Amino acid sequence: MLPRQGHRLLQLGIVLLLATSFEGFVIPALASPALGRSTHTLAALSAVLLIGLGLMWPRLVLGPGASRWAFWLLVYSDLAIMTAFLLGAVWGAGSTVMPLAAGPAHGSDSQEAIIRVIAWSSGPTGIAAFMLILWGLRRHP
Repeated sequence: MLPRQGHRLLQLGIVLLLATSFEGFVIPALASPALGRSTHTLAALSAVLLIGLGLMWPRLVLGPGASRWAFWLLVYSDLAIMTAFLLGAVWGAGSTVMPLAAGPAHGSDSQEAIIRVIAWSSGPTGIAAFMLILWGLRRHP
């Protein structure tokens, strides 16, 4: 299972690189170009992270359940934070959750709440994924 999951992470990383390449063309048209640029940078960083983790994944010493949890928590966390940034860029919102990236871009209360829930959900899931990955690296396979 670990080699297959690693391959999926590699594929997802390449898809993100491709998506961020196309996203660069639409940044000026977004309601918040600053957040669009942040999304662009975040997607590129996430792509590199997923490619690196995909290469390392088969070395993890995890059972099927733990590897499944680590994989899906990692994927969810990564895609959730990018979704929050992308929604903020499209809506021109997000200043309550990510004030440095969004600047003055402030959306409706419901838009800000949606971005907040999605962004905050990525933190605990990412931490849990990285804890499982660290546990999986506790000894040489």
